Amino acid sequence: MEIKTTKEIAMKKNIGTIDGRLRTLLSLIVFTLIYFKVLQGITAWVGSVFAFVLIITSLLQFCPLYIPFRITTIKK
Repeated sequence: MEIKTTKEIAMKKNIGTIDGRLRTLLSLIVFTLIYFKVLQGITAWVGSVFAFVLIITSLLQFCPLYIPFRITTIKK
């Protein structure tokens, strides 16, 4: 078993087109629910952080949670 260094696995794209679009769509839905006050209080705060993380990972095309499971949604 080969052990990869941090430099080899850091920020390597692992989010495909469909995954990125679904993340963006889900975050827009959450932000819309917050805007129309369907989500309020602590739920709105948690939802906004969740949506923000989805947007960032979608833009970077990199999800750090995929690394330990060796998941990639990019078609080869």
